[in-house]
Amino acid sequence: MKITQISVFLENKEGRLHDAVKTLSDKGINIRTLTIAESKDFGVLRIIVDRPEEAKEALVAHGFVARITEIVAVEVDDRPGGLARLLQVLQEHRINIEYMYAFTEKRADKGIMVFRFDDADAAIAALKSHSIGVVGQKDVVNL
Repeated sequence: MKITQISVFLENKEGRLHDAVKTLSDKGINIRTLTIAESKDFGVLRIIVDRPEEAKEALVAHGFVARITEIVAVEVDDRPGGLARLLQVLQEHRINIEYMYAFTEKRADKGIMVFRFDDADAAIAALKSHSIGVVGQKDVVNL
């Protein structure tokens, strides 16, 4: 199960983040989680929203560069060593992580981490073979 994420390229200048978020707000689109990676001149806003296609269209219509990316949301035991166990499984299966970030909500007694893998299908198979939960689009949108 893969999840749709939107990556939005933002100039590193005052008000651009607000403009992007306001664009989504004006369309009634709910942001479920986000992260920002930045450099001196620009940033990449990565967001998971309840209506990704509409969000991308709205952002592009307002002059933002936005693209859809498939990512994987994974349940992580909320205890010391939970993330280490998950990363060990990925390492054993030689799965490369391009980036990751934490989801803002928990699912029952599990934390949720969002990953971008170089091979999402292999990562999903490896995780499932070790009984590690992979969370679907509807699940994260409805948290």
